[in-house]
Amino acid sequence: MAKINPDVEMIAAPNMLQIKIGGPIGAADLHLIEKADNALNDMRSDFALWLEDEVEKLEKSASIARKEGLKGSEGEELFIRAHDLRGLGSTYEFPIITRIASSMTKMIDMPEKRAVAPIGLVLAHVNAIRAALVQNIRDSTDPVAAELADQLEIMAEEFAAPWKDDAQPAAARG
Repeated sequence: MAKINPDVEMIAAPNMLQIKIGGPIGAADLHLIEKADNALNDMRSDFALWLEDEVEKLEKSASIARKEGLKGSEGEELFIRAHDLRGLGSTYEFPIITRIASSMTKMIDMPEKRAVAPIGLVLAHVNAIRAALVQNIRDSTDPVAAELADQLEIMAEEFAAPWKDDAQPAAARG
């Protein structure tokens, strides 16, 4: 048995999280959680349809950006669509789409980047997102999808690297 040291005082810290939520979770709260979980399960069958709608919006924006360029409102709209998919991919059980959309947003999140972003690389992200949805590839367990996502991330990171510490790269500042 451990010796008791008279010079040491043990203080039990209160569980602040439990205090903030009003105590332990009660049976009624557990019932509401279960009910919400069941409702979410009922909606699961619609996830792919909702994601399809978002990918169509991304593709429409990409088509306009392909013709008009990324500099103006077209580029901003494409960023908004990619940003939405970055959040919705995982929510709708397609984390690979979240990953690819996240990579894409790093390239077009600022007007300065959009002004010089390689449209081919941006469109490669859009096409990869579409392919993941069409082929029902949800995560990085598919080796081809994982390699594609890896390569897109590498190229997007290389493009965005000059902006990491500054608002714009040295070449753009003159």
